[in-house]
Amino acid sequence: MTIVKQISLFDIQELLNLESSRRFDAVFSTFDVQPIFHLFTKKTLRGAPRELNYGAMIQSLIIRIVERIPTIKDLVKRLVNDPLFRFDCGFLVSDPVPSEASYSRIINVISQSTILDEMQDTLIQQAFLEGFLCDEHLAIDATHFESRDASKPSEKKEAPTKKRGRKTKEEHAAWLAEQAEAEANRTTYEKKIEHQLDIPLETLWADAPIAPQWGIKKNSDGKNTFWYGFKGNLAISSKSQYIVSRLMTSGNLHDSKAAIPLLKKVEHLIPSHFTTALFDAGYDYEPIYTQAAAQNMRIVIPYNPRREGEYIGFDEYFRPTCVREHSYCYDSFDEQYRTLKFTRPKECTTCPLRKDSLCQKVFKIKCDTDIRKYTYPARGSELWKNLYKERTAVERVNAYLKQYFQLKNVRHRTGRKAKLHFDLVTFIYNACKLATDRINAILQDQNQAA
Repeated sequence: MTIVKQISLFDIQELLNLESSRRFDAVFSTFDVQPIFHLFTKKTLRGAPRELNYGAMIQSLIIRIVERIPTIKDLVKRLVNDPLFRFDCGFLVSDPVPSEASYSRIINVISQSTILDEMQDTLIQQAFLEGFLCDEHLAIDATHFESRDASKPSEKKEAPTKKRGRKTKEEHAAWLAEQAEAEANRTTYEKKIEHQLDIPLETLWADAPIAPQWGIKKNSDGKNTFWYGFKGNLAISSKSQYIVSRLMTSGNLHDSKAAIPLLKKVEHLIPSHFTTALFDAGYDYEPIYTQAAAQNMRIVIPYNPRREGEYIGFDEYFRPTCVREHSYCYDSFDEQYRTLKFTRPKECTTCPLRKDSLCQKVFKIKCDTDIRKYTYPARGSELWKNLYKERTAVERVNAYLKQYFQLKNVRHRTGRKAKLHFDLVTFIYNACKLATDRINAILQDQNQAA
């Protein structure tokens, strides 16, 4: 795997190795915890006062991810045995240590709200305003993680008996009506991808399936691997490596069905900023190209042939070939007419057929001829290859989330609470990234002053 080198004075690993109090102060300085705290404020002055320090409990849930404390039980145990850790979380000397049941109740309340989505959007916009999110390339991919829920045994369905022979006109009409009704009753993500183009972002975000399901994918050896749980779909800035947008879905949802919601979310947060979207071959679907074009974004996706025969007269990158099957060279792109220009191959200088009428000097092909095959940058060009190398950023972020931020350690049942865990992990990652960038900026200013 090609690695894009990141030159940095200070990275997330160094932040995690800092002294606890300094590390927590740096992370909490990047966002305001009050929106979550407002979920637990009393609606009236009547009744008994709140006995628990909810602000400190919320901070301890965040610190649990940063400190890699695996369970709530271990968090409570450390709060009991470590007074300094208790003070770092915000508890007072007079505050009682909350029980596991108390943590379970506040997790349930937070999971029923969308407050973490709003805080995530605010954090990304803050990083953009401070100039840390300045790169214009977006890498999108999905990663899987297992559910805490036990898998349910599948129900065996008996295949309906089919009547032999052709259907009568009445039976065929009834079958068509049944198919139309089934199509109308499909949910947003059960329909084909092209239906997502006209659906608003709010609907796409709200209708995403989050129940744990069996997922399947091929590993590096070409063998199928299975898991019961979820997929985390991420849109990452390729150089700064911020999680600009993220969406958790069921494990059985195809990766490509989360691409358009992620692209729409990015455009909603930072309009007209990103210029290029990078995907792997699993996202090679025409509606994704259409959505990227609507946002004035270039798109880099390896071509994924689907039951297609040989494309006569063109090479593997859909460049024209001459009579002797030498590929024409990509020359330039005309933005006004969205046309790719290809010139004669290098071999033509010594070819005996160079003056023959069959050899054409220049080919111009419009991208609208086939938006999957003809993209800018052109397939096989050096620019296309260099851009695709940047897609490894999303793979690194996937590894960071699983290794350092406990993405794989889901301790809650049901998809709603697992989504809270996913949202919290990605939010804390962005907060740590912003804290790291701020420390880097201070160090650079000090070096320049010296």
